[in-house]
Order: sequence, then structure tokens, then C-alpha cells
Amino acid sequence: MAEYKLRTPLLEDVVRELNVGDIVYLTGIVVTMRDTGHKRAVELLSRGEKLPVDMRGLALYHSGPVVRRVGDRWEVVVIGPTTSTRMEVYEYDVIGKMGVRMVIGKGGMGPRTAEACKKFGAVYTVYPGGAAALQAEQVKRVVDVHWLDLGVPDAMWVLEVENLGPLTVVIDSKGRNLYEEMYRRARRKIDEEIYPALGIR
Repeated sequence: MAEYKLRTPLLEDVVRELNVGDIVYLTGIVVTMRDTGHKRAVELLSRGEKLPVDMRGLALYHSGPVVRRVGDRWEVVVIGPTTSTRMEVYEYDVIGKMGVRMVIGKGGMGPRTAEACKKFGAVYTVYPGGAAALQAEQVKRVVDVHWLDLGVPDAMWVLEVENLGPLTVVIDSKGRNLYEEMYRRARRKIDEEIYPALGIR
């Protein structure tokens, strides 16, 4: 396990050096999107339309931040990861068509996301839950916001962050999925050691 301090825009060769279990602290631009934002992005791209943000080399954060208006600017009050599984149906296209190099969330993602990470050179990372107030301190400023018609949590927030993390690489560009590997090891231990010790077949 290695630790990295990275800055956006992320280069493909740098991202491909990351392995499952590595820790990343990220500085630069991250963009939030949840399921409704993913759906809109994929629909726009399928029609050949452009998105309001060029995502090439950036990090996509599965998050619905709580924000407030302070004068003429927005301020993030708390921000934490939302469950990533909801975005699995969209993530292959989002990574492939948008050029996203890092996805941040929680709870893991599935085989299509792993396939996209391997093919296009991206990683899926997780941020520990329960630290939303701490994360807000890692957001330096709100650069922009789009799609407020979807509601504040589901809007596309463009954020400048400093040392956002610790982010743990769960899916790397080799196609490895740390959560899947841990599950298989646990399942094997249950079947081969625990059940026999309990007399369960």
C-alpha cells in the first residue's frame, strides 16, 4: 500500500500506477453528481450535446453537499459520500465518454465500472463515511454550480479541494476490485474453516 498526493487534472499514466489499497489525497477540481445528474449527463452525451463542465482528467464525486448562500457566493457546510451502487448503471459511459480519471464515493461499485476503469484508465476510490464536517474543511471554494433545477443535493457542484482524503483505491485500472476480493476471501474462510468447525455442511 502506497500513499499519493495528486492534483487534477489527473494524467492517465499516473492513475494507472495506483493499486487497490493505495491512499490518495487529492487537490484541485472535483465535480459532484448523484444519480439524477448521471442520468442527465448520459442523456446529453447520447444526443451529442456538451456538458457544462469539461470532465477530462477530473474527479467525479458521488455526493450531495449541503450548501448555503453567503452574499454572492456559495459555501459548503457539510459534504460526504453517497452510496455509489446507484450510479453503476451509468458509470461505464460517464468514465468512457467524459474522460473522468477518478470516481469518489462509498459502498463499492460493480463489474461495469471495473471494466471502464481498466479500459479507459480510471480508479474508483472511497472516502470514509461520517466525516462530512471534516470534508467541508477540505473544500476551499465553490467554483461553479450547474443543474440547480435538479435540486441542491443533485446539482453539479464544481469544487476546488485541498488534500481531499484519505481516499482508498477500491477499483484500480487493472480491473481489481478490493471489496470483491475481500468478500471472496471471507466466503472461502466461512466455507472452509468456520462452517466445518461448527459442524455445518
